[in-house]
Amino acid sequence: MDFAFTEEEERFRAELRAFLSEELPGWWRGMFVDDPRAIALTRAFCAKLAARGWLTMSWPREWGGQEASVWQQAILREEMWAHEEPRGPQYMNLNYIGPCVMRFGTEAQKRRFLPPMAAGGVVWTQGFSEPDAGSDLAAIATRAEERGDHFVVTGQKTWNSYADAPADWCFLLARTEAAAARHAGLSVLLVDMRTPGITVRPIGSMAGPHELNEIFFDEVRVPRDCLLGEKNRGWDVVTAGLTFERVGVARYARAGRVLELLVEHAKRTGLAADPTLRQQLAELRVRCEAARLLNYRVISLQARGGVPSVEASIARLHNTQLEQAVGHLGLELLGLAGALTHDAEDAPLRGLVWRQWVRNIPSTIAAGTSEVQKDIIARRGLGLPRAS
Repeated sequence: MDFAFTEEEERFRAELRAFLSEELPGWWRGMFVDDPRAIALTRAFCAKLAARGWLTMSWPREWGGQEASVWQQAILREEMWAHEEPRGPQYMNLNYIGPCVMRFGTEAQKRRFLPPMAAGGVVWTQGFSEPDAGSDLAAIATRAEERGDHFVVTGQKTWNSYADAPADWCFLLARTEAAAARHAGLSVLLVDMRTPGITVRPIGSMAGPHELNEIFFDEVRVPRDCLLGEKNRGWDVVTAGLTFERVGVARYARAGRVLELLVEHAKRTGLAADPTLRQQLAELRVRCEAARLLNYRVISLQARGGVPSVEASIARLHNTQLEQAVGHLGLELLGLAGALTHDAEDAPLRGLVWRQWVRNIPSTIAAGTSEVQKDIIARRGLGLPRAS
């Protein structure tokens, strides 16, 4: 297999890097939802991406894309993640909400929801997890009762990214058939967040700026034409969406960039003379390459028309653990100074190591815990029985 990119693809990467260098200011550290300046930057940045045709470049032309190859899309993801994902909440639209609408939506839904995503002017939040339903997502209790031409939604969601950005729409999983089997009575609704009865509350974080929220639904009326896919078949939509999300995040690119900066710091300060540290850095470099190739295996499967499942879980498991390992080694390398945040003027590497460690603690939990990924690999990949 040839892992080299074509000359055209390498030119695209160079053009992307030049664009990022020009557009991202020195203060950019990644989006926090309580930082109005960062939110404004992501909106303006995505508008510029859309103007160049890059925001949804792999989408069909009829929905605002360029039908670019999956490899061009992979290059775009790598460069965005290496630069702290300046697309902000748009990555959620592009990576899996948009693809889910394309796959399961009616023609009217596609015409309604896809063009605003392609223009970069709409923010979505995901409504999956609940206080008593996280890894066991089929245990959700949020109800959506069908009443005439509407569903009436009551319940609570938690750990919602971008809900107070503010989000315009919610990709909501709710129970529409209480008597059905757990996975059979679920549906996905596309909910306008301006609908009366919706309350968003930020979840404070001891790690600094908050990024997550909880959403309360109190008799919220959702038009029936906002049902995505078939009623009571929402589990099919959710599993497809999670697969899209696991593939669409180039965590190895961000980890690799932080690792490069750690190597430069070690050389500059003389720490590179320590053979143990050199071995640790080399091991993480190898793991970054392995993570990249695991992602490329998934992308290659997609390029051939396949639908990744086990392959996506393997890639995600390795990527999330890699990100945490890079952050952990960074803290060891920098010592006490590694705990300084980006607000401190004398923080080494502009507080990047602190962010790499703290912000990736949840990475082995969100979108399916490491234990869930291992279970998928064991049962679907290796054919092992479920534990009794």
